[in-house]
Amino acid sequence: MEKQYLGVDLGGTFIKLGIVDDAGNVSMRREVPIDRSGKETVMQTLMRGIDGLLEDCGKGAHSFEGIGISSAGCIDRINGSVAENGGNIPNWSFTEVTGPLMEKYGIKATIANDGNCVALAEAWTGAAKGIDDVICVVLGTGVGGGIISGGRLIEGARGFGGEIGHFPVHTDTYPLTRDDWSSHYESFASTSGLVRMAKAAGLPYENGREVFNAAADNDKYALLILDKWLKEIAYGIVGLAYVFNPASVIIGGGVSAQDELLIRPLREKVFDLLMHDFIDGLELKAAELGNNAGMVGAVKYFIDSAAGR
Repeated sequence: MEKQYLGVDLGGTFIKLGIVDDAGNVSMRREVPIDRSGKETVMQTLMRGIDGLLEDCGKGAHSFEGIGISSAGCIDRINGSVAENGGNIPNWSFTEVTGPLMEKYGIKATIANDGNCVALAEAWTGAAKGIDDVICVVLGTGVGGGIISGGRLIEGARGFGGEIGHFPVHTDTYPLTRDDWSSHYESFASTSGLVRMAKAAGLPYENGREVFNAAADNDKYALLILDKWLKEIAYGIVGLAYVFNPASVIIGGGVSAQDELLIRPLREKVFDLLMHDFIDGLELKAAELGNNAGMVGAVKYFIDSAAGR
């Protein structure tokens, strides 16, 4: 009989919840908006969402093996809590997560960074299924991601590893301090970075979708900005590839659906820059699991943690 888990994906606007089985299949998917007014804490919203899911499926918490949570921010895996950087979730820094959930529901819980969870999900049932060496780069307002090496997620000493978006670039032009992220990779490789580049060039685009739409219409200025942005993404991937020698690079985020304007030219740029030895057997492709990736990866993290992996 299949084992079932409660999967949670905690973002800045919505909490996604669902039932995930031990093959990575998702059912009973729900979304609960986060109360940004401050009347309800994120943990209260999360517990209300879990209560609603349990009521809808007609089961008690003990029918499930545990709760796997994917969350934005730096996650302290040792303490099952959020560290100082809580991402874009309001009042999320320094929140204890797994302890209160285990106390309330009487089952085990784990929490992991959302980028790490996307990497785990794509390597489990998605675009990198069955591959042991994977770099996942998630392009959005920032840049997230995760690294799997030899079949194991790289987390570092406390769980903060894999913060792809925060390695420094362009430090000759932009400051690098603890509190100034101007020179961080995500400042250039994110969709926010794309829009900043467009505005700096005097183009009237307010979001990444507008840039891509103009590029699809063969607007030469939009195409030039897009090419510049893709180079920024490619440089980071090349550096990571030299360090970790992956067999697969997976590009996530909503923008990854842009095959002609993003995935194909990005693959070409990365392969043009890499040494031949690192290209052999390497694939670069779009993620496949979409909005389910966080929940699926959170459950995979739970399963691996329970098995001591």
